[in-house]
Formats: sequence, C-alpha cells, structure tokens
Amino acid sequence: MTAVLPIRILTAATVLCLMPFSAQAQLPFPDYSRVTDERLVNPEDRNWLSYRGTLDGWGYSPLDQIDADSVSELEPVWTFSTGVNGGHESPPIVNDGVMFVTTPGNLVYAMDAATGEMLWRYQHDLPPSLIAFHRTNRGVALYDDKVYTATLDARVVALDAASGEKVWDTTVQDNSFGYYITMAPLAIDGKIMVGASGGELGIRGFVVALDAETGEEVWRRYTVPGPGEPGNETWPGESWRTGGAAVWVPGHYDAELGLGYFGTGNPGPWIGDQRPGDNLYTNSVLALDVESGEIRAHHQYHWNGSWDWDEVSTPILMPVERSGREINALVHPGRNGYLWTLERSADSIGFIDAEPYVYQNAFASIHPETGRPSYDPEHKPVTGSETSFCPSLWGGKDWPPAAYNPETGLLYIPANDNHCGIVEGREVTYMPGSSFTGARTQMTVPETAEHIGEIQAWDMNTGEEVWTREFESHNWGGILTTSGNLVFSGGTSDRFFRAHDASTGEELWRFRTNSGIIGVPSSFSVDGRQYVAVQSGWGVDAAGMTARIDQQRGTSTFVPQGGVIWVFALPE
Repeated sequence: MTAVLPIRILTAATVLCLMPFSAQAQLPFPDYSRVTDERLVNPEDRNWLSYRGTLDGWGYSPLDQIDADSVSELEPVWTFSTGVNGGHESPPIVNDGVMFVTTPGNLVYAMDAATGEMLWRYQHDLPPSLIAFHRTNRGVALYDDKVYTATLDARVVALDAASGEKVWDTTVQDNSFGYYITMAPLAIDGKIMVGASGGELGIRGFVVALDAETGEEVWRRYTVPGPGEPGNETWPGESWRTGGAAVWVPGHYDAELGLGYFGTGNPGPWIGDQRPGDNLYTNSVLALDVESGEIRAHHQYHWNGSWDWDEVSTPILMPVERSGREINALVHPGRNGYLWTLERSADSIGFIDAEPYVYQNAFASIHPETGRPSYDPEHKPVTGSETSFCPSLWGGKDWPPAAYNPETGLLYIPANDNHCGIVEGREVTYMPGSSFTGARTQMTVPETAEHIGEIQAWDMNTGEEVWTREFESHNWGGILTTSGNLVFSGGTSDRFFRAHDASTGEELWRFRTNSGIIGVPSSFSVDGRQYVAVQSGWGVDAAGMTARIDQQRGTSTFVPQGGVIWVFALPE
C-alpha cells in the first residue's frame, strides 16, 4: 500500500517565509502520496512527477482526452500571477492534484492543480551580494514527502510538501566565486543531485548528490578533472581550476543501468587557444553511477570549444532502430547544430551518427567511428581577432527540451536556424566572481532570412526529418507531446501557446498569453479531467536574442513582462 502524508492547513502563524492564508480554508486534497523511486521511474498517467514527466526525458504524456480532434476547444480554466518578472522556465510538477512551480528569485508555489487555489508559498532569502548571470529557475524535484529546490546562492533546500516549511538547507558551493544553481534537481535512489551554473565566471563544474532525508553530501563529481584524474592531461597547467563545464539542466536516469546522464557546458575562458587541448569533460554527456558518482562513460560533442555552445541539454533516453538492430540510444539535438545519436551501455557511450539539423559551418567533418569533429579554421574563434560562425552562440537548440512521442515515433526539436555570430577573442585574467569569457560577441541574421524559429520532427530510425513548422520569431519553447497526437509549445515573441498535430505539424490551436513563453509545458489529470499547464514569462537569453535580432533588423519588439501560470482544459 502506498504510504500517504496528510496535507496540513497553514495559518498566519506559519514561518515568515510562507504566505499565510485563512485557517478556515479547507484544502481539497486530504492525502498526498509519497513519491518513491518506483513512482518516479513509472509514474501514473495522471501525474507529472519530474522535470520531463519521466526520468528518461521523453516529455510525453499518455493522456489523450485532449486530442487532435478536440484541442480546438481548449480554454483556460485558471491562471495565477507569480508576482515576479523575468524568465519563467519551470514546468508545473503535479502529484495527486497538487502542483508545484518555481519562479525567478527562488519562490516556490504549491497550488491546487484543478482550481488554482494557492496552498502555500516559500520565498528563499537571497543575499544582496548575489552573483548570478541568469536569474531563473527550472523547477522542483519531488521525493518521499518533500519538495526540493536549488537556489541562486548555490544552496539546495528541502521543503515539507504539506506545509512548505523548510526541513533542511545545504550550501553546495560558494556563490562569491560565481557558483549559482538554476537547474531542477534530479531525485532518485535516496539522493538529490544538482550541478552549478557559472560557466562564464571561471567555476569548476560538478554534480553533487545530497542525502534526500538529511541534506548531507553523499558524493561530488567534478566535471573538470584535477591532477591524477583521467582527463586532466587535456588541460594545460592550472587551467583546470577555472575550466567551466557547468551542469545547469536536470539529468536523466536509466533505472536498469543505475546511471544518471548529465550534459556539460562550455570551457572557460571561451577562446580555445587560451587553453589548448580537448578540455574534458566540457561540452559532453557524462554517465554517472548514481550510487558512487563515478564517471562510467562519456562522449564529447566538440573538443576545445570556442563558440559558447554549451551542451548541457541532457540526451533523451529512447529506442532507435538501425539496420534491424534496436539501440538503447541517447539522442541529443546539440547547440552545435548537429543531431547526435549515441548508444548507451553499462560502461560505454558509443557513437552512431550525427547530422546537421540547422545550418552549421564550423565543423569540417565528423569522424564516422568516434564522432570527433574536425574544424574549419576560418570559423573557429581565436584570441586577437574577430571570427564568424554559424549558428550563433545560442546554437541550433539552446536549453529548451526536445520531446519524444512513442506513438508517432518522432522526436520534436525546438530549433533556431538562419542566425550566425561573431566573436572577438580577448586575453582575460581570472578574478573570482567576475566574467571570465574573454570574448566580445555579435549576432547576425541573413537579410534573406524569412524565419528563425522552427519545430522540427525527426524519425530517428531513418535519420530523416519528417516535418518542420517555421516561425518568423526565434523559438525558445520546450516541447510537450501527448498520446492525443499533439505537440504543445510556446517560445516565440508573439506570446502564443500553440498545439500542433504531432504527425503532420499542422497548427490546430493557439492562445495568446500575457507574456512570451519560455516555460516547459506539462500535462496531468485530476478527477478524470486532463489539463495542460505552462508558465508564461519572457526573459533571460530569449529576451537577449530578441534584442540582438532587433538590432540586426532595425526593429523594436515589445514582449510584456510578468509571470503567470496558465492551465487549460476542455469545457466540462
């Protein structure tokens, strides 16, 4: 029998970090099911228990009440203003009708997922001296009877799921050195795993696992190897100390192998000739033993990175069939503009193939057996000059997640094409907590470009693109796909939330929200009614790319600010 935790009613006497509400309020959910390993690996159809719904990263809901025939009737059933401006990137996480969302500035809300009633609110106390280039948050993790959130001052906080009261609070690094956390934790095996942002600040990346019950550190694995560790020879001198390889997107988990997969970011400083070598494990996917933290395997998408193409987006763990053989694949639409198919096993990550899915001119070739790229020297930035390359530093796909639908068999990519960049490499000296890029950047858009943003659908069994939907705006919309043959996403500066036919790409429905949507959508059901939820709130790099495009085109794009949770359903 599943253990349950009774949800308690909060009063004005609740700790100061919570928003009080009437003691007479009756919460509609008397029971809250504890979140176990088994439930995270095989969640109920009605719930959305983790960042991508399932730990393999599919971004897929098996609910089909809302389908390609009925989606045109979809309507908002409740909204909630977060009271915060800036980029809202967190997916609504739902367990037994209780929704948890985070905002920029590290607020956590617990909501009645069917009505929009606020159950509790937690506000983290951030220091006035905070150092963080990207003041956003990508959501919570649920485990047992707690809610876990990571903060901009490099802490992990455990909250009681019933009340929002703080259970424990652990510092994982020193924010004064540029370490901060934007990712949603990965919870599994009694551990809460997080990595740090700060790749532009000369940090040394890591993944740390904390005990879910106590907050004590269980293990820590640095993503830039130190002396005596395999890979340290790929860093000259003491450059490993400030090597980057930040981890700022949630990992995925293979329950059979016991491995967590994490993507890593760019090296520091940005320009490769200032740190000759492959610079492991930057711009890579790492397979970590969840029990011990040991690196069991890795694949580096590009070595000696010089373009700020972070490859932090975790590959999707999905089946791919090639030449009659089913592959346990890792599929990754890279920021470097290539769509990577890798094969995972207990002690290796093998290369299958990589194909460009947007225009790319920096790679001259990719080795057919190892996947190691060779570079066109005209498009690899160097110190002391300007270098052009495509795509720009925001890449073919930045952090917004792709999705896989097992019924259509298609992978859906939120892509950006027709944009390039220029980097001027500069000498830079490391100073703790200060920018360590050594680069001045520009963005260019071809005058003939009629669109930038796309949703691409790929059949990974054939390696062919099946359909593409184009947008004049750039696209920063994470993908949700469902058993109703639908693809949901926002991501464009026109503020629309859209539904497309998952098989053909035809647009079936759109709704204009208060702001632009860079939040990740989710779907769940309460009392048999299916809902689709997303946060609207434009900001961070999506807003920065808007400004660069306007500068190139001589336009002035206005996207209103303000975070709002939007929840949609069919009419009752």
